[in-house]
Amino acid sequence: MLRTSGAWPGAAFAVAAAILFGASTPLAKLLLHDGLDPELLAGLFYLGSGVGLGLTFLGRRALGLEAGEARLRRQDLPQFSLAVLLGGAVAPVLMMAGLARTSAASAALLQNLEGLATMAIAWVVFRENVDRRLLTGALAILAGAVLLSSTGGSLRSGSASGALLIAAACIAWGADNNLTRPLAKADPVQIAAIKGLAAGSVNVALALAVRAHSAAAVLAHAHLAHASLSHAPFAAVLGAAGLPSIGTTLTAAAVGFLAYGVSLVLYVLGLRHLGAARTAAYFSTAPFVGSALAVAWLAEPLTGRLLAAGALMGVGLYLHLSERHAHLHHHEALEHAHRHVHDEHHQHAHSPSDPPGEPHSHWHRHEPLTHSHPHYPDLHHRHDHS
Repeated sequence: MLRTSGAWPGAAFAVAAAILFGASTPLAKLLLHDGLDPELLAGLFYLGSGVGLGLTFLGRRALGLEAGEARLRRQDLPQFSLAVLLGGAVAPVLMMAGLARTSAASAALLQNLEGLATMAIAWVVFRENVDRRLLTGALAILAGAVLLSSTGGSLRSGSASGALLIAAACIAWGADNNLTRPLAKADPVQIAAIKGLAAGSVNVALALAVRAHSAAAVLAHAHLAHASLSHAPFAAVLGAAGLPSIGTTLTAAAVGFLAYGVSLVLYVLGLRHLGAARTAAYFSTAPFVGSALAVAWLAEPLTGRLLAAGALMGVGLYLHLSERHAHLHHHEALEHAHRHVHDEHHQHAHSPSDPPGEPHSHWHRHEPLTHSHPHYPDLHHRHDHS
């Protein structure tokens, strides 16, 4: 159905991103049993994605294997820097502070606000078009995610300050997603590599700071107990302050490269073709993917809650995939660079310096055009709706 949908290939990119990211959940459960704490594991996931994609980007250039993608331009740097700051630094700090003040059940529910925040910002601030069908589909997907993450606890079990901090983190990630949407014309590997390195550095630093604080508490306790350093619980100190084994660290980084890095590349490609709101709706299916894989890989029970969540998400996906948005619309003159082929929207002249073959990327101009065809809020369809 993905290929026959008018949302092709954007929907395929977004769903593939959700599958890879969802797969990180059962794999993370296995890694947590190897002595990693959640904060450090998240940091290694992000750092593995950034380092892996960075090496991919540099290796591709060194071997001359250009992907026909545009590079980030100097004019993009202010907006991209703000996106990296919000998604790679502000949001993780807020999330860590919120997790320390609220219960796991509350945190799991509240993290679903990222998808809602992304959609709300896209619809209200950036004026992406939405109708009753899409809104119903998005709410069905989010309802499935909330049902899946609910453990029977109540949001009241966490403190109000913790809930507000997690909500603020989700809003920061939602803003990051929307700020990245117009930048999706550039190379998604370059974008995802920088984001991964930024988020990984911040998360690892935060996790190590927490471990160092725990180690200091262990030593302080030993000192207060009048124990000599030789009798201090070195295993506890090292466990609190040290890094996991090299093998565990490399495994976590490899999982992060695929589940966070490649997933983010696919997410950026989804933004390019679908806009922020629709991409966020498809990506919100990731919790179901993670739970379904946990049933298959970890022999976890197949519950009624999982089946109900899957049904809700299935309805939401159907409503989105079956969308057909077509009307007479006008394209203003536009100049930019991105990967393209010479379709109806790209009938322009070439200079001798432009790259041969298709798809390719170069600076080009779109002349004003009025026509009607099925479309989505991609790079070329950001017009107003009556």
